[in-house]
Amino acid sequence: MNQIRSLSVKLNDGHFMPLLGIGTSAPDQVPKSEVEKAIKIAIDVGYRHIDSAYLYQNEEEIGQAIRKKIDSGTVTRQDIFCTSKLWSTFLRPELVQTALEKSLKKLQLSYVNLYIIHFPVPLKPGEDLYPKDMHGKFLFDTVDLLTTWEALEKCKDAGLTKSIGVSNFNRKQLEMILNKPGLKYKPVCNQVECHPYHNQSKLLEFCKSKNIALIAYGALGSDSNKEWVTKNNPVLLEDPVLKAIAEKHRRTPAQVALRYQLQRDVVVLAKSFDEKRIKENFQVFGFRLTPEDMKTLDGLNRNMRYFEAAGFSDHQNNPFLDEY
Repeated sequence: MNQIRSLSVKLNDGHFMPLLGIGTSAPDQVPKSEVEKAIKIAIDVGYRHIDSAYLYQNEEEIGQAIRKKIDSGTVTRQDIFCTSKLWSTFLRPELVQTALEKSLKKLQLSYVNLYIIHFPVPLKPGEDLYPKDMHGKFLFDTVDLLTTWEALEKCKDAGLTKSIGVSNFNRKQLEMILNKPGLKYKPVCNQVECHPYHNQSKLLEFCKSKNIALIAYGALGSDSNKEWVTKNNPVLLEDPVLKAIAEKHRRTPAQVALRYQLQRDVVVLAKSFDEKRIKENFQVFGFRLTPEDMKTLDGLNRNMRYFEAAGFSDHQNNPFLDEY
């Protein structure tokens, strides 16, 4: 446990989160079996932080991988930090615990370590992940997110999750929760897109000031095959500046991009289903970037997102309307 804690951040509720996690979102073209295989490899390599979500539709495979590794004695449940996310069709407070229980059943777990609101835009409840009308427009719901947060607090009190947090929230939305009358638990984290092309420096500064961990997804850029990903953006890992720093340290551009986040006190998710890359991405604790390297990487920022909330652009809760 001491080794795990040395590579972890202490959250504002006293629990520990490993600094490096493995992401599990995948384009539809990736077979579900590949997800289970990747998680088993990741656990063998040393990853203990697994980031999942109801939206990804692969929690069964993740659960199978975790269960097999526990049953084999490779890890115990206490070794694993598992996250799931509350999808937008479940933001009504009466649906929150039901959604979490669905994820727990798929994951074969009695609790998750972290449960977070995936996106602050409520969608019409139902079986469809992306409910739309006959014209292809999203069917939004009207929900006070403060009541959603109260439902998450109850899930924490019930022992269904150790910690609660948010994802894709901007500063105003974080402040809305932090200023909530009768707030019982602060969000422990805000998981957002974060990489050298979109380094979230202002949001990071704000989160640090409130003792909220920033978690970076899309830290290596993203696969343009995904539905939500902007097409034709430059490929982060082919950036010549990033590659030059990687060559200097005899590391891969991905390792440098991940190390950059760790040195900014950002928890970072590395996503790959390739065994070689899964192993490489874990090798980020054995070197350090110089202050000059960090300044150079900061200079790559261009406020460019790979992920865009297509179709949510006109919704008042769309966090991307206000970058900060």
